[in-house]
Amino acid sequence: MVQNEAELRKDLVRWGRSLFERRFTVGSSGNMSVKLADGFLSTPTNSCLGFLEENRLSRLDGSGRHIDGDPPTKELPLHMAFYEGRPSARAVVHLHSSYATALSCLGDIDPENAIAPITPYVVMRVGRVPVLPYTKPGSADIAPVIRATARRSAGVLLANHGPVVAGTSLESAVFAIEELEETAKLILLTKGLQVRHLDAAAIADLESSFNLR
Repeated sequence: MVQNEAELRKDLVRWGRSLFERRFTVGSSGNMSVKLADGFLSTPTNSCLGFLEENRLSRLDGSGRHIDGDPPTKELPLHMAFYEGRPSARAVVHLHSSYATALSCLGDIDPENAIAPITPYVVMRVGRVPVLPYTKPGSADIAPVIRATARRSAGVLLANHGPVVAGTSLESAVFAIEELEETAKLILLTKGLQVRHLDAAAIADLESSFNLR
């Protein structure tokens, strides 16, 4: 079902509050955006996801130019790059959640896939999660890297910064970034232990059964 702008404004406020109250984000960290028929909505710069207001959300035109509401998040370049690189994306969520951000700071994780396939749900909701090189928050330098990566990955870790996930709806993007955070927690809890990963056959079965690719 295609949602209208009023419904999407309500959803941004509702999901922002939910993420904040469950401490997936703190203070004024984190940002979200959704795609409209003729542009985008995003959370404003320096806003707290727990206290968003529908009428103050940033309204952008189809090229990402601010046209109404409060000024948009400074992380707009990474949001727009995801939309440009992944045509199926209808929402983008970026958090500084504790475990995924901790994982993004480690020097010994696989840069091609930081989130090991230890549960079926991380495969189903997120898939491969590469680690992108560090850039200053808000820098447009990250845009070409995300555009290239978004073609094959719905989620990334920004080195020393945190996770970003795109989804076919705001709800699916939120569910995916929550799954990524919980899997990062499991990875750190089991670090140094012998962990049984899903093998290639199991992953292929999930991809086929749930039409993931």
